[in-house]
Amino acid sequence: MRFLEFGCVLIVFFALLVSGDAEIYIVTVEGEPIISYTGGIDGFEATAAESDEKIDTASELVTSYARHLEKKHDMLLGLLFEQGTYQKLYSYRHLINGFAVHISPEQAETLRRAPGVKSVERDWKVKRLTTHTPQFLGLPTGVWPTGGGFDRAGEDIVIGFVDSGIYPHHPSFATQNTEPYGPVPKYRGKCESDPDTKKNFCNGKIVGAQHFAHAAIAAGSFNPSIDFASPLDGDGHGSHTASIAAGNNGIPVRMHGHEFGRASGMAPRARIAVYKALYRLFGGYVADVVAAIDQAVYDGVDILSLSVGPSSPPAATKTTFLNPFDATLLGAVKAGVFVAQAAGNGGPFPKTLVSYSPWIASIAAAIDDRRYKNHLILGNGKTLAGIGLSPSTHLNETYTLVAANDVLLDSSVMRYNPTDCQRPELLNKNLIKGNILLCGYSFNFVVGTASVKKVSETAKALGAVGFVLCVENVSPGTKFDPVPVGLPGILITDVSYSKELIDYYNITTPRDWTGRVKSFKGTGKIGDGLMPILHKSAPQVALFSARGPNIKDFSFQEADLLKPDILAPGSLIWAAWCPNGTDEPNYVGEGFAMISGTSMAAPHIAGIAALIKQKHPHWSPAAIKSALMTTSTTLDRAGNPLLAQQTSESEAMKLVKATPFDYGSGHVDPTAALDPGLIFDAGYEDYLGFLCTIPNIDVHEINNYTHTPCNTTIGKPSNLNTPSITISHLVRTQVVTRTVTNVAEEETYVMTARMEPAVAIEVSPPAMTIKAGASQKFSVTLTVRSVTGTYSFGEVLMKGSRGHKVRIPVLANGYRR
Repeated sequence: MRFLEFGCVLIVFFALLVSGDAEIYIVTVEGEPIISYTGGIDGFEATAAESDEKIDTASELVTSYARHLEKKHDMLLGLLFEQGTYQKLYSYRHLINGFAVHISPEQAETLRRAPGVKSVERDWKVKRLTTHTPQFLGLPTGVWPTGGGFDRAGEDIVIGFVDSGIYPHHPSFATQNTEPYGPVPKYRGKCESDPDTKKNFCNGKIVGAQHFAHAAIAAGSFNPSIDFASPLDGDGHGSHTASIAAGNNGIPVRMHGHEFGRASGMAPRARIAVYKALYRLFGGYVADVVAAIDQAVYDGVDILSLSVGPSSPPAATKTTFLNPFDATLLGAVKAGVFVAQAAGNGGPFPKTLVSYSPWIASIAAAIDDRRYKNHLILGNGKTLAGIGLSPSTHLNETYTLVAANDVLLDSSVMRYNPTDCQRPELLNKNLIKGNILLCGYSFNFVVGTASVKKVSETAKALGAVGFVLCVENVSPGTKFDPVPVGLPGILITDVSYSKELIDYYNITTPRDWTGRVKSFKGTGKIGDGLMPILHKSAPQVALFSARGPNIKDFSFQEADLLKPDILAPGSLIWAAWCPNGTDEPNYVGEGFAMISGTSMAAPHIAGIAALIKQKHPHWSPAAIKSALMTTSTTLDRAGNPLLAQQTSESEAMKLVKATPFDYGSGHVDPTAALDPGLIFDAGYEDYLGFLCTIPNIDVHEINNYTHTPCNTTIGKPSNLNTPSITISHLVRTQVVTRTVTNVAEEETYVMTARMEPAVAIEVSPPAMTIKAGASQKFSVTLTVRSVTGTYSFGEVLMKGSRGHKVRIPVLANGYRR
């Protein structure tokens, strides 16, 4: 569904249950929200904080003004419509001024014409952007000790998760074996209780738990029996992301009798605040998600982790930066909240990002150094590689291979696609018992109606010693993840290997003239796939991770702003799961799941940001983001340039040299980020200046969101003080300025710059000495040497006399005019 315009005040109208054509609408109205109200209404003093600081939401000033805004919303609706012909779902008061409502299209038109209404837009859906990593990132040795060890890492920092809820009984969130958690006075969120058990969802580790479903209910999507009218996770995704960022340290990951290691969050002592707005079958609605974000910031979270995004850029607004998420999150950043959002899973194709704005940290997904591989050895001595988190068959024995389609109880069962091995009652147990069952990987596995877990259960029920799943054809970009199973099993993902296996099986399986098998003579044995192989070529950019360039509008015009911002682990991540979680069919009923997505990468950054916030409590969101970006690395563990997974013309996967459009500034280095030396700071006014300099921007649109006229400008969007430089349309020569602030002791920095040959680069001054706490400007001059039709990549490197190293990526696409 398409993005719709949000004004400063957001109002969502939900279709009436009594009206067949009623829908949910998002409406904005005049008047400033709490975050930016500077006074002017009799009886209500200003609520806006100075600069980008937090507001005391419990103060009488704030609560009385909030009541005033909600009363205005109710009055507007009451004046326009008869009681019972509409349903107001939310009043948005903190970050935007507006409400969500269920009304008919005719009523929506009436609202559009009403005095004081800025915009009325139809709601639409959003989707989820769906262990070992603390060691891979160096947290136990490099970061946690500086904060007092893992039992203090993230202490009193509150991370808010707008996701599918939480399973509070998981050991990753338990408090029995940890030092007691004290109160967090700055956080004022509430805790809902389970409607069935009446038990509170909070325990000291979890400090807030609320759910937002008014829009989903009004739209008729919500099913209380599986979606749960509480913060309980009915999906698995929310528990997974929360434990990645802030799960307890050292939790054993056990499945099928094997321990795969110990799981830990990035900031294991951080508090968790749950804002459930995503659901099992339909994802979520913008109205619910915005209400969750608004509430989280109002409650006082320090960090927001968003593993959620739209399906496409906004179509109703003239710029991507003023879509409902980004516009609401601009208010969150004004309130001092750091926001990490998943970049999206549309890779490896360009311009697939769903996180656009400079005030948000947009996170790409990397593969870390752990790989799981397995192999099948055939009776003819050939070894076929595959994947499978399973034990081996008995080492010195080989077993007969039996294909599912040769052991059907009845030929009529073909309509059930029995080669999927999902239904044991269709297959002949007497022919399978003690043998290896061969199954086919069909489209059902791709869409989730079949699972490797079920194949394993089928094989076990029929007495097989193991199973093999063959992939005979594959679509471009298909991702195969290893699945933990208790029975020896392997997935042959290479189509050529699958053909070898099938050829061998056919040659060794004699048949009569009707095609019926006379005897099974093919043999094989399955290797041990439980132990990971650690690769020095890590990290690599994951195939699915969304790619740049960033776009500024619905026509996919490129923006002068680099996205994604940074790369973090997001492939095959072990973390908490809930027993009723269905987001991944292979982990139904399990306590842990190993899944992939930029959804997994975002909470890694949210947790690391919590560690930075703990050490530097007064840093702005931009300062934290800068520290993460300027200290990141563009080299893998072997010291070679980062590689990115890409699809080849033959549809197979290949590795290519990665660019900033794949990884942003580079892969996160948490230890270095705690002590960056210099930061590139920016605040609310800077972001307004950025918006106001975008060519052809609708200033009324900006005013709708920010209640601020475009009185200030930064000249060009590329002058926004970000730790990267991007010029999408470089003509002749352009000078870009940046300001750095020293957050360490006085230090002298030597400045160097390099660029690919098509664009010349110069940095001035060549060196600068900056006192502690001081700021200094520098300029970068870019000149077109030759027009290639593609971007040139480079960097500015600042080496400090005390050992700090600050690097920012530079990208430019040269044109003749």
